[in-house]
Amino acid sequence: MDINIPSAVATLNAAFEAYERAFIANDVPALTALFWDDERTIRYGGGENLYGAAEIAAFRQGRGAADLDRELGRTVITTYGEDFGTASTLFRRRSTGKTGRQMQSWVRIDGHWRIVAAHVSMMDFPFPEAERAE
Repeated sequence: MDINIPSAVATLNAAFEAYERAFIANDVPALTALFWDDERTIRYGGGENLYGAAEIAAFRQGRGAADLDRELGRTVITTYGEDFGTASTLFRRRSTGKTGRQMQSWVRIDGHWRIVAAHVSMMDFPFPEAERAE
């Protein structure tokens, strides 16, 4: 298996960046579209465990837009072959300074990258200033 084929990394990175823009803008339709529309999709959040695309979409629609602006650090995009990859990042909420971590498993389905599993958690540790994303 080929790890980090440049074209796969580039397209997954673009999908990850689209997710981040949609997240900060609280663009619920775009966020919903980036998750695989299937009952097997899972998202573990800071205070919720969501099973299936319908539960994830309902959570997004009911969530407020407060405290979504954030900066990323130590983001790692890794692809395995052409159609599977992971995106892992640390983040800091700009308004509160809270630090968290996020991992996503992505699969290319019908030519489009989709999140099939995600985990978000908040942590009590300092954000890595020296290694933050530009």
